Amino acid sequence: MIVMKFGGSSLASPATIKNVAEVIRANLQKRPLVVVSAHCGATDLLFELARGAVLGKYSTDDFLALHRKLIYGLELDEELIRDDVIELEELLKGISYVKELTPRSLDYVVSFGEKISSKIVAAHLIKCGLPATAYNAYDLGLMTDDAFAQATPLPESDKAIAEAVAGLGETVAVVTGYIAMSLDGDVTTLGRNGSDYTASIFAAAIGADEVQLWTDVDGVMTADPRVVEQARPLTELSFSEASELAYYGAQIIHPNTMIPAVKKKIPIRVLNTYKPSSPGTIVLSECERDCGVVKAIAHKKHLTLIDVVSTRMLLQHGFMAHLFETFNRYRIVIDMIATSEVSVSLTTDTIKNIPAAVRELSQFADVTVTENMSIISIVGEGISKSHNAAAGVFTALADEGVNVRMISQGATRINLAFLVSDEDAETAVKTLHRKFFEEETDKSCLNSFLTETH
Repeated sequence: MIVMKFGGSSLASPATIKNVAEVIRANLQKRPLVVVSAHCGATDLLFELARGAVLGKYSTDDFLALHRKLIYGLELDEELIRDDVIELEELLKGISYVKELTPRSLDYVVSFGEKISSKIVAAHLIKCGLPATAYNAYDLGLMTDDAFAQATPLPESDKAIAEAVAGLGETVAVVTGYIAMSLDGDVTTLGRNGSDYTASIFAAAIGADEVQLWTDVDGVMTADPRVVEQARPLTELSFSEASELAYYGAQIIHPNTMIPAVKKKIPIRVLNTYKPSSPGTIVLSECERDCGVVKAIAHKKHLTLIDVVSTRMLLQHGFMAHLFETFNRYRIVIDMIATSEVSVSLTTDTIKNIPAAVRELSQFADVTVTENMSIISIVGEGISKSHNAAAGVFTALADEGVNVRMISQGATRINLAFLVSDEDAETAVKTLHRKFFEEETDKSCLNSFLTETH
């Protein structure tokens, strides 16, 4: 059995949904369980509706038009989504009456994207002669805590999901991604990349052979193709490499997505809905290391650098604990950290609460805040065994006049991350991609110019 997840871009039009149906048909022998995101644009519209309802200014016309276009294009009956639309309108009306949008109400509002998407996809599969049924993930056992917008699945979900899926028979289950339910019966959402997370949770619960994430690209790329035209898909990655890439900005797979699959050693394959014959990228617990040192380059822009300098307290007992307790209290998430004898440098993509945290830290240290910074990270299992990977990186950047503000290497030593200004980020990525993937010395063997130890 496999789990196939289709994102919003794969469900954006009648043509793409028809394509999805053929992809599912081609995999019927693998007994697929299908997880779907909301249709492209639907979730953004729902957030706008929720915010507008608080002000008493909202209209479901655009939301309805988006789905009617799909329904009519697939020659389905609009009655299919009538009850959901009525329920959504009643919910928005209630929010407008009380003039308050709680996290619980917001999760409820945005859940309608996946609820409607699953019904439209299932109805089209049936029209194509495939046995299919739409399910809300929580009706198949996915339960969470009540941390709305970022809910955590409960351990007992695994058993409940396994039992529910075992009783489905031969039907193709089309399951809502992103949404779940708390023990109190409130709809919750799983946060960023929630549909991928749903797919991984279900795969782990049922012991699937593979998780397939169907997207609009050929797999995980050597760099962001929007920045580097020469970027190419990778054949395989280890879970560790994929996690590092995701953490440092790659958009294909989020680290949380992989946790359930990693625990059960279930492969994750990233595939292109529009090129189903393309092999894509497979993410494995471990993969054979090829001759390459660097697998890919990731980057994350619009970060804030916080430098904390204290000649009096840095080495004192409890200083670091106090520092991180302050960031924790203000809910500031740290991306990267580096320390010296008298300073600590940290990066974050959190915007809210930084001024308040800085005021508190300034009581015992000098604090400097620099905005518009970017993390660049080179990732690969071979980095830990290379004599001069770092030398190759920083020499190439120096030749292009790119100034590096901060350097960090994780305990796994499969990534080397550093900080540059936003304006230098794309130059840095392009320069390193040329160095590791495009130069003449690279043609016979990726990164073969780097000396390695064995």
